Amino acid sequence: MDHVTVRDLYEDYPDFHIQPFRERKRIVEYQRIIFHFPIIWFGLPPLLKLWIDEVFDMRWISENGINILSGKDALIITSVGGRESNYSSEGKYKTEVEELLSGLKVSLHVNNIDLKKIHIIYNADDLSEEDLKFQCQELSETLKIE
Repeated sequence: MDHVTVRDLYEDYPDFHIQPFRERKRIVEYQRIIFHFPIIWFGLPPLLKLWIDEVFDMRWISENGINILSGKDALIITSVGGRESNYSSEGKYKTEVEELLSGLKVSLHVNNIDLKKIHIIYNADDLSEEDLKFQCQELSETLKIE
């Protein structure tokens, strides 16, 4: 795909030593940030959480009172191993996946990044071939969101 940069934080930072200045220079150039990750024990993967803590630092956001991230947008694409019915107020976990993403959602909001969509893949560990094709189609449509 043209104009797309794919980054794997675990490949870039296997030692968990984030380089915030380099990351900030990169994301300023992006129009859209796509967060793609699995939910791990009801939260963000540890390196993604660290990246958010290091990169979305309130001290650098404003230059002359202007938020340099304003006008950007984001997508969240995540997966869980459990069935959708487990992630509801009546389900096994008594919570919804979107609630598990609240820290990331607030971080985007504070930085004036418009969250366009959250795409959740349930039962990701056990998708049938048919379910996988359906998810690929849905994901393709999610990525086309303007």
